[in-house]
Amino acid sequence: MARWDPGAEQRLKRAALELYLERGYDNVTVTDIAERAGLTRRSYFRYFPDKREVLFGGSEHLPPALADAVLAADPDAAPLTAALDALALVGTRLVEQVQGAAERRAVIDASPELQERERTKGAAVTRAIRDALVQRRVEAETAELVAQLATVAFGTALRRWIDAEGHVGFAECLDTVTDQLRAALTAT
Repeated sequence: MARWDPGAEQRLKRAALELYLERGYDNVTVTDIAERAGLTRRSYFRYFPDKREVLFGGSEHLPPALADAVLAADPDAAPLTAALDALALVGTRLVEQVQGAAERRAVIDASPELQERERTKGAAVTRAIRDALVQRRVEAETAELVAQLATVAFGTALRRWIDAEGHVGFAECLDTVTDQLRAALTAT
């Protein structure tokens, strides 16, 4: 086996997703994933610290990307508009890189442990948006509320995009969710 395999990380991700779907997350080990990918357990740990992170690898880049996008948004934009514009920009780039989104979602939905990890990821997104809004001089409580709303809109739009199986773009899904959110907030 080669000392360095440039396709190893993708093979591990693919193997893990296949095994999680076949056997269930709790019934798969790191060794199972590595063997399915044609690698060693040691090779697995070069890429991922545990068996959860094979599904969440790279997610640490999302909060800073969102914060940067919020900070770069139109300075005259209302806080919610700035946050949603940032989510549309970053979300569109994100979904271009996602493979097996529906399968990944099914695995996460079937595991309380993975759902908790997904909530932790969502909390990091909320914090990043909130902190960026505060840097834009939005009052802290308003920034928190807007960040929470934006994160919920993002998650809902992502689910819509996954359900649409690529037939509808992420930005369009977010626009639909945003319209629903605005309608709900202004309804009398």
